[in-house]
Amino acid sequence: MSQKLPVVQSKDLVRVAQKLGFVMDRQRGSHAVYYRDRDRARVVIPIHGGRDVPPGTLRDIIEDLGVTVDEFRALL
Repeated sequence: MSQKLPVVQSKDLVRVAQKLGFVMDRQRGSHAVYYRDRDRARVVIPIHGGRDVPPGTLRDIIEDLGVTVDEFRALL
């Protein structure tokens, strides 16, 4: 059964990624690349000011962060 995703903006994703130990590596255009050294995890976050992240993109980013939807919601 699919879990209901929260509506978030890029700044919310960045805050959660930083809580999980990700640091910004680089940004090209509207895509910021964050990485975490301990397990070499990488996540790309689209930076589009004021716009909500589409549900499909959000689900993929949550998977890349290595957390469940419930864990992500608790970190918001």
